Amino acid sequence: MQLDPSVAAAGFRLIIHETIASTNTEVCALARAGERGPLWVIAKEQTAGRGRRGNSWISEPGNLYASLLLPDVPPSRAGDLTFVAALAVYDSVAELAPNMAVPLALKWPNDVQLGNAKVAGILIEAENSWAVIGIGINCAHHPAQIPNVTDLNSSGIAVSLEQLFAALSKNILIRLQQWDKGNGFGTIRQEWLGACPGVGHPILVRLPTQELTGKFENIDDKGHLMLRLHNGRIETIAAGEVFGLGQSGQAQMAR
Repeated sequence: MQLDPSVAAAGFRLIIHETIASTNTEVCALARAGERGPLWVIAKEQTAGRGRRGNSWISEPGNLYASLLLPDVPPSRAGDLTFVAALAVYDSVAELAPNMAVPLALKWPNDVQLGNAKVAGILIEAENSWAVIGIGINCAHHPAQIPNVTDLNSSGIAVSLEQLFAALSKNILIRLQQWDKGNGFGTIRQEWLGACPGVGHPILVRLPTQELTGKFENIDDKGHLMLRLHNGRIETIAAGEVFGLGQSGQAQMAR
């Protein structure tokens, strides 16, 4: 696998591993040891992949596992990178499969979906002035035991890992330039909202201690979900699990 030529020209580097515990864990260790980046680390297989909230990420060969170390990220804007990365994944899949039969969509806070099934996830980790964007994309397969998860191949999208990573490296550079260390988050936010079909619809948000239902009103300038409750009050949510609700009020779109 190789970086897109425009990305290599911009000073990004790439390290490829056959097998690694976790690309995010590796990149965080490199950053703590003094690596500055920008640096991509990818692996053909992970033995201890991680998702949000410490969830494991099943990482067999055939899918894309990649992490990007970025220097000089304002700590207050590191959370923006979830939306930057989601748009880059969305852009890359749309570019390589312009005639896909299943609609491509974004789901708050960090999922890329085909239809109502998750095809990619994003994990952001940040310390001091550096941040790591971890991206996992199900290309060849997905865990059958987990509901509402899919892969590109099962959805009729035939792309190679080489094509996908080159496109991803290019599109994330474009989106990072658009983001401009937070100065352009307004544009990122608007484009992300345009790709999220849940906006304006009833949802259930599962929090550690409670569940809230209401209308997905918006996301604010920090990327927090704005939920309009049934009494009209707006609840701002920094983290949670989102489920779409049908007319019956039953959750229909589980993570």
